[in-house]
Amino acid sequence: MSWFEKYNALKTIIIKEYLRFIRIWIQTVLPPAITTALYFIIFGKLIGSQIGDINGYKYMDYIVPGLILMAVITNSYGNVVSSFYSAKFQKSIEELLVSPTPNYLILIGYISGGVARGIIVGIVVTLVAMYFSDIQVHSYTLSLFVFILTATLFSIAGFINAIYANSFDDISIIPTFVLTPLTYLGGIFYSIEMLPDFWQTLSLANPILYMISSFRYGMIGTSDTDITTAIMIIIGFTLVLFTFAMHLLNKGTGIRQ
Repeated sequence: MSWFEKYNALKTIIIKEYLRFIRIWIQTVLPPAITTALYFIIFGKLIGSQIGDINGYKYMDYIVPGLILMAVITNSYGNVVSSFYSAKFQKSIEELLVSPTPNYLILIGYISGGVARGIIVGIVVTLVAMYFSDIQVHSYTLSLFVFILTATLFSIAGFINAIYANSFDDISIIPTFVLTPLTYLGGIFYSIEMLPDFWQTLSLANPILYMISSFRYGMIGTSDTDITTAIMIIIGFTLVLFTFAMHLLNKGTGIRQ
């Protein structure tokens, strides 16, 4: 394929993925905004008013970055896992595999769809957050970088989940039993400095902690982890998962019978 043909192929996949979720925005974009608003009302207004400042920041302001990133993580992951598994289930993925489109373009196309949904949901959730909190962004560059990198990482993770899934039930196992616990234990609603030493050390094994901490630093200027270390960990996980996803796609795992 020429570069122009590759560009058209990638553009087609991205547009398809974008239209797939934006057509049903009431089901894909609106619910995260409503859920986040409820988090702010319950945890921010009702419970947060009874909690003192954390690291010198109001509790409401402290949880804003975590709630934004949680919506990005959930929607980036969910978009790709449901889309690619549906393509497997309906056998439409075979049309892509028999075409001259390189596998890396197929992977990038699906990842781009997940990132697009993550960005749109993240923007909507941020607008909701602005109603409850006076957001003063500490570093736009770092915030945007972590935002996109996290969306990319979990889009790839969703792709891998879809490859291994053999039924629609399988695509909900990882989000329910792995993703959700790690996200809630990643320091969204608290600082790990509030935990006993043992649990602080254990929390450092949670990769989502580094994403939330670095995004929080970009948003309000405070973090539970070293920023350079956090960024390197996020980049490392992204590269490892991308390489693994490419290996599975090239091998035909879960696709070629």
